[in-house]
Amino acid sequence: MSDPFQVDTREFQPLAERVRPCGLQSMVGLGAFASSDGVLARALAAGKPYSMILWGPPGCGKTTLARLFAQTPGFELDSISAVMAGVHDVRAAIERAKVRQVQSRLRSLLFVDEIHRFNKSQQDALLQPVEDGTLILIGATTENPSFSVNNALLSRLRVHVLQALNVEDLKTVLRRAAAEELRCEVSDEVLNHLGAAADGDARRALGSLELAFELASSQQRSAIQLADVEQVLGARMRQFDKGEDWHHELISALHKTLRTSNPDAALYWFARMLDGGADPNYIARRLLRMASEDIGLADPRAVEIALAAWQSYERLGSPEGELMLAQAVVYLAMAPKSNSVYKAYKTVRRAVEQGGSDTVPNHLRNAPTKLMKSLGASEGYQYDHDYEYGVAFGQQGFPDSMAQDTRYFEPTDRGAEARIRERLVWLRGERAKRSKP
Repeated sequence: MSDPFQVDTREFQPLAERVRPCGLQSMVGLGAFASSDGVLARALAAGKPYSMILWGPPGCGKTTLARLFAQTPGFELDSISAVMAGVHDVRAAIERAKVRQVQSRLRSLLFVDEIHRFNKSQQDALLQPVEDGTLILIGATTENPSFSVNNALLSRLRVHVLQALNVEDLKTVLRRAAAEELRCEVSDEVLNHLGAAADGDARRALGSLELAFELASSQQRSAIQLADVEQVLGARMRQFDKGEDWHHELISALHKTLRTSNPDAALYWFARMLDGGADPNYIARRLLRMASEDIGLADPRAVEIALAAWQSYERLGSPEGELMLAQAVVYLAMAPKSNSVYKAYKTVRRAVEQGGSDTVPNHLRNAPTKLMKSLGASEGYQYDHDYEYGVAFGQQGFPDSMAQDTRYFEPTDRGAEARIRERLVWLRGERAKRSKP
């Protein structure tokens, strides 16, 4: 007799959970990983899971892979989310692994979702059990593990990089779910729309499909129409999270396309950031930095344009002010480029950090009081306006311990900086000539 209180929880599960692949070969988008001689396939076939980090965007299969490894005979799965768990949860999982190993002769596989959210002490707690084989650790992360996982722990793990699914991959997933689970009709046009809107995330695509199916079912239709999908999707935004790698990757793309003088590509990445919810003030701040770092004195107006665009945005707000930022993006992309000041500043900073606290020569010191003057401050200073060309060429500029012909700033011959270069060559030449005995 069946238990009347026993409930089949499967019907309450989201579609993405109900259609989760049961084998590596049924997963899409893994490329070489899923091939018969791929490293993951070989480990699964041999029944020898190993500690690893699965790094990739949401919905690319990280959790599914961990569960496939957990099906290995002789292993039992523990799963925790770094968002909710603390050190005590980690230690409890380690203790369960030790007990399991002794009492049941079973090994433990610990899956840590969002492992990048663990702090140093939480990650350090995993070092020894991973090292001595008490448990196999599979961590999933959407952030670059080089920055978010301790080096000590990372050295004990193998990193696998998973990619976002393309539209064709997502269509395969959606078509299979519609036919085998929902048993509904779905056109290629609908699949294309869902795949494009999901932005590489299979879980997101399946969630949208399920909502569209429920909408069609409520109207007694067996086929999902494009209107259903459009109603479900609305104005959904692209993948962008100011706390995740997407944020850093998109700003990097904007910076590098500006640097390479490609206004079309720069505008595209600028629009992608806005579309994804980036703060326009953050973008404006970075544009001002780029104007100095990559354009500098080749076009001194670049800083003025970037600052004016930022101030204009602050006065106008969105969406009107975004046009000002777009104008700055195009101007910076088209401006001549120079990083001479950026390089000179970095070199000087290193020199100062590595050097001592050299005394300022007397002639460069200020003498605001009689005492300072009596101690020799300003003695021997040559007032440049009293000399030919308005320059005292023989005046010492560096501390006594440094070579007086030390050079940090080397301007380019691009844009307005070409004139600066010409004058600097002349100044250095005159100083060299007049310093000779």
